[in-house]
Amino acid sequence: MPNNQFKKGELYSFITGKASTAIARRLQKRFNNAGLNLTIEQWSVLYHLWKEDGRSQQQLCNATFRDKPSITRLVDNMEKLNLVKRVASEHDRRINLIYLTKQAQKLEEETMRIADETLSEALKTVSADRIDICKEVLQIVYDNLK
Repeated sequence: MPNNQFKKGELYSFITGKASTAIARRLQKRFNNAGLNLTIEQWSVLYHLWKEDGRSQQQLCNATFRDKPSITRLVDNMEKLNLVKRVASEHDRRINLIYLTKQAQKLEEETMRIADETLSEALKTVSADRIDICKEVLQIVYDNLK
């Protein structure tokens, strides 16, 4: 017997991103209200570059769970906005490494503050032990499907 305590529609809707979509919408609204010309998708790339600058496009695909055409399009647009620059790898010229510009580096503090505030708002009535359980369950779901 399957371990499914949800009605199927509820389970799929929740796991496929109902909460994630609500958080992303709120975060985008806050970025817009702060006058930041930045999409959530662009911010997710910046986030991973703030953690480790000079990642390859493939590494960004893996980190953001996006396909190559999506990352290429995102990086193209981010280059036009002077947020990132592509540099051919010294070891393999087929690989482009993506680096933050000074303009993108300046966005880190403000956008991370806004993201932290948004997540705090989303989780304000959720106890720490429930957050831990949720993270554990979602990790198990992810691991089961890898």
